[in-house]
Amino acid sequence: MHSKTFTLRVADGMNAVPAAQWSRLAGTSRNRGAYFNPFLRHEFLLALEESGSATARTGWSPAHLLLEDGSGELAGAAPCYLKSHSQGEYVFDHGWAHAFERAGGRYYPKLQVAVPFTPATGPRLLVAAGRDPDPARIALADGLRRFADRIGVSSAHVTFAPRAEAETLERCGYLIRNDQQFHFHNRGFATYGEFLDSLASRKRKALRK
Repeated sequence: MHSKTFTLRVADGMNAVPAAQWSRLAGTSRNRGAYFNPFLRHEFLLALEESGSATARTGWSPAHLLLEDGSGELAGAAPCYLKSHSQGEYVFDHGWAHAFERAGGRYYPKLQVAVPFTPATGPRLLVAAGRDPDPARIALADGLRRFADRIGVSSAHVTFAPRAEAETLERCGYLIRNDQQFHFHNRGFATYGEFLDSLASRKRKALRK
């Protein structure tokens, strides 16, 4: 798929994406700026596929979006999968699926931009380091919708995206879904007992059971 500035390709596996090119995307390598997300490393995503964890057999058929500029350089990417279920995402949409199917539609397969089995917020619309992120993110968001329309799936989803990307997706016409997570922060506890001692007695008793 082409635009005036970018070309969007779909790779059916991380082994079709050169690791050196992927590592130029911000957040995927320690060498590309201060921010680094280990779950977006080429090696991590490739290992999920080669181990058989994220494959068509398990309902995670790789369909990674690759955004190339006019010179053929990788300007951006999105880890994307054609999903035959909603497992392993940690943001369950079974209610949507049941409603859609009761209305006569077919919810699965769907497109899912995510890191499989990893409920950790991190970049999803990846942009090459040093490049203006907004045009590339918009192109990826638009390309995802076009790809979904082209292959005739019910929907496209982007989960655990950071706020800036969620705002871009909303500007591009995506619905925003709000959820809540609970995180544990180690406040210098040396043992589990020290953590329990910091809690109110009611919570402490519940966690000791």
